[in-house]
Parts: sequence; C-alpha cells; structure tokens
Amino acid sequence: MTDLSRIVATIAADMARAEDRGRVADYIPGLARVDPNQFGIAIVTADGETHCAGDADTLFSIQSISKVFALTIALGKVGDGLWRRVGREPSGTAFNSIVQLEHESGVPRNPFVNAGAIVVADVNLAGHQPRETIGELLQFLRHLAEDDSVVIDDKVAQSERATGFRNAALANYMKSFGNLEHAVELALGVYFHQCAIAMNCRQLAKAGRFLMLDGVHPGSGRHVVSAARARRINALMLTCGHYDASGDFAYRVGFPGKSGVGGGIMAIVPGRASIAVWSPGLNTRGNSQLGTIALARLADATGWSIFRPAADRSPDAP
Repeated sequence: MTDLSRIVATIAADMARAEDRGRVADYIPGLARVDPNQFGIAIVTADGETHCAGDADTLFSIQSISKVFALTIALGKVGDGLWRRVGREPSGTAFNSIVQLEHESGVPRNPFVNAGAIVVADVNLAGHQPRETIGELLQFLRHLAEDDSVVIDDKVAQSERATGFRNAALANYMKSFGNLEHAVELALGVYFHQCAIAMNCRQLAKAGRFLMLDGVHPGSGRHVVSAARARRINALMLTCGHYDASGDFAYRVGFPGKSGVGGGIMAIVPGRASIAVWSPGLNTRGNSQLGTIALARLADATGWSIFRPAADRSPDAP
C-alpha cells in the first residue's frame, strides 16, 4: 500500500534542501516580500485522509488558482453560454499576453489566462455589486474547504490594483470589443480581490475535493457541479492551467493542475486525491519552481496519472 505520509515527508525534506528555489513575483509588492525559503504540501484522498508536510498551514495568496472557483460559479450562472465570450483552447502565450486578443476580436483563449478570468469576473458581477460578488466567491471557498477563516489579504489586493496596468489594458481592450458588460473598474476590482484570497495548502486541497469526486462535496454529499462539468473543469486545468507550460506540466506530472504566481498549485487526481503545494519562488514560466518538481516526484512515487490504464488505478497500485 502507498505510504503517503512517508512520501510527502520525503518530498518536503528534499524541497527544504533545494538550492535553486526560483524567484518570487516581485512585480506585485504584496508578493515580493514573501520568504522564498518555504514549502508546503497537503493531500486529501478520496477516502478522507489528509497528509501534510512542510509549511502546509502557512497562508499564501492563491492568485490565479482562484480562477478555477470563479469559473465554477460562472458556469453555474450562465452554463455553456459562457463559451460565447471565452474560449477553451490552450493559449501558448504568457498569462498576461494581449497579442491573441487582437487577432481573436477580444475573445480570450481560455478562462485561466488573465483576460479570460476578467471576463469570468464580469459574468459573476451580473446583478451584484463587486463586494457581493467577492463575498459570494469567499463563501463558496469557505463551504468547499469547510473553513470560515478563508479571507482576502487586503494588502495584496491593493498591490494588485496599484500595479495592474497590464490587466487594465486587457480589460479596456475587451471592453472595446463589447466583451465586458460592466465598467472596467468594477470587473477589475472583482478580479484583483479574488486573486488576493489567502489560503493554506490544507484548505486549498480540501477546496478542490469536489473536482476529484465527480463534482460531489464530501462534507455534504451533495453535487457542487455535475460529474460532466467536473470532468470538463479538470480538462481545462490540464490543457490550460499552466499557461504556456501546460503541455510540459501534463508531460511531467500527468494530472490536472492550476498554478498561481503566489507560488501555489492545486492539482487533482480524479477519484484519488486533491493536492495543494506551495513554494513562492517561480520558474521562468511563472509557475512554482519547487511546487512543480514536488508534484512530478509525487506522481513518480505514487504512480498517479490520468494516462495510466484503468487496470493500474487500484488504490494499492505502485
């Protein structure tokens, strides 16, 4: 039987000794001050066990990982109508690129690039004030994580707003094509605040459980989303969750994941586990350097992969 406690402890110890830890996202002042000498990992399995190591209880800014949960809410509001305003294809470009918007008439390539997430924020604004929209997302995350302590880091939110010139350009460009229905500053306000949500690895792994369980929240036993929608969100995470490094992540790790420039990654092994890793230093593609390495080692140690034959997916498979 796979000894997950031993595996996560070994990975955390190895990451603590790593010399090349990447570089923190210093273009956002609220993130530039984070100590790069940190690493946390948490795994919640389908049978309810939790395995943690390192700095798994240290809060960090989840940044673009929030896009998964905002997307889930938007799909609940407008269903497949969302795909008239946002695509579902990998971008092949950086997360904040404006190049494709010009060629594709203001329609973002997918909901996980910044432009796509701003459109999702605009969708979630419908009928609400920004404060209510953010409150809805916070309550959703608290419900998923079964933890009412999930909050927004106001200092990070203000840093996002003060330095978000590229995001403002993306929003204004989409507004010029009619792909934002609300005022630019309202959609951006929602987007900046959702990126500033603070969670730890334990909370984040719990929040992702519905995506490993065909859309079911294990605490309530009720569907958060349908099984089909959970599979499609996972598919988008696999193909688009690491921007222009999504293919490499699928190749090295082999299951859906969503990264954030705060150094976190949420990863899902359908039917098996919800995983969160965090280390604030980023690689050249803007994804957690040690987090990516740790997930690749976890995949190797457990044999977990969505690409393994069904016969190899028993809980005790090596």
